[in-house]
Amino acid sequence: MIEQEWAIILARIQFAFTVSFHFLFPAFSIGLASFLAVLEGLWLKTGKGVYANLYRYWLKIFAIVFAMGVVSGIVMSYQFGTNWSVFSDKAGPVIGPLMAYEVLTAFFLEAGFLGVMLFGINKVGRKLHFVATLAVAVGTFISAFWILSVNSWMQTPVGFEIAANGQFMPGDSWWTIVFNPSFPYRLVHTLLATYLTTAFIVGAVGAWHLLKDKANPGARKMFSMAMWMAAIVAPLQIVAGDFHGINTLEHQPAKVMAMEGHYQSYPDGAPLILFGIPNSEDRRIDYAIEIPNASSLILKHDWNAPLAGLDTIPDENEPPVAIVFWAFRIMVGIGFLMLGIGIWSLVARWRGKLFEWQLLHRFALVMGPSGLVAVLAGWVVTEVGRQPFTIYGLLRTADSASPLDAPAVAASLLAFVVVYFAVFGMGVWYILRLMKKPPEAHEAPPSDAPIRSAGITPAAQILSGDGVPGDARSGEVV
Repeated sequence: MIEQEWAIILARIQFAFTVSFHFLFPAFSIGLASFLAVLEGLWLKTGKGVYANLYRYWLKIFAIVFAMGVVSGIVMSYQFGTNWSVFSDKAGPVIGPLMAYEVLTAFFLEAGFLGVMLFGINKVGRKLHFVATLAVAVGTFISAFWILSVNSWMQTPVGFEIAANGQFMPGDSWWTIVFNPSFPYRLVHTLLATYLTTAFIVGAVGAWHLLKDKANPGARKMFSMAMWMAAIVAPLQIVAGDFHGINTLEHQPAKVMAMEGHYQSYPDGAPLILFGIPNSEDRRIDYAIEIPNASSLILKHDWNAPLAGLDTIPDENEPPVAIVFWAFRIMVGIGFLMLGIGIWSLVARWRGKLFEWQLLHRFALVMGPSGLVAVLAGWVVTEVGRQPFTIYGLLRTADSASPLDAPAVAASLLAFVVVYFAVFGMGVWYILRLMKKPPEAHEAPPSDAPIRSAGITPAAQILSGDGVPGDARSGEVV
């Protein structure tokens, strides 16, 4: 029995490790694909070479991030068959078709246009290339749509019937399954998180180069666009998070109790615990710093609304409080820091100092990886808060694992750790090298006249980076 428990723990650690790596890359690539589409659209509309420079700059980074996301996702999916075969057997009739839709729609769309996006600028027209970029951006959204639908159904399962053999079978309407109660909230919350993640990475790169050369037009443009995104999306994300939290309270109350650190029920209004140390043994938060009744105001929009605590949940159904409690505070804390830098950038922009205030640039540089940390913390809240279930309230994690021995799971986990840090570590190192190189400092408006010797337009060569008279790479304006 002890060895079986260790096998389940190791299988959970292995899945958490691989999905954490995988989640980082789509969190960046989804937002970056949209950013590339905006850059190319602005270039086509304005003819300004700075947008073409930035498109080419971030396209190389996108290609590597996208590739690492695909590779890590393929490896992760095999664990459904190796470590979680019971879950796959029982939930397969529901989640299998949804994941197949992701492949048939999103992956095929991305794969079909990715080559044109990366290599086709000299072979197709400018508008067709823009269509390819848009298709890849839309494909990343569709991929997120289906994956989040699957995961949301595991959080709030509806529209199913349980067969005699214990399998979850789809009911009369697939729409009920796809658009399950938590899915719309989680889709909006996650997509906004990917846009903020990309914005702060782009902003950090822009800030890095502004600190070295504040006159660089590419650095100025990317930093300005990133700060606009932070100023606009960060408050929207806070509002979306509030709606998501209220929905979670309705459908997964134990998760919210762990997030809030509410071991006990509060009949006359629950406090908002800002910080403290969860003490599950004594069922309290030690050294708590709290705001009276504020949790009731946030969750119920009523200062004196009663809130139930974990004392109403059977002990065997409680999630691990400490992990959920701290991960939630990391996510929320980063969210308010993002809001703060967004407001700061608006003040700097209003005073005409957006590219002058080095303290703002240094803070933006430090905040570069904050989006990645926030999405990981949010994932921990979502997944650990669902425990001890894989399908909330219906299928326990302990009953979902494959009958494997602990040494076998430990060996594969060790192999994953070694290979992942080696392969993806090199990938991240190369991405950082690309980011360290400054964007081109010169630009030239593209001409619509064809180049006789090449048979293509200078506009195409600006995106491809070919050295021609007046292109964006050579720095010679004719």
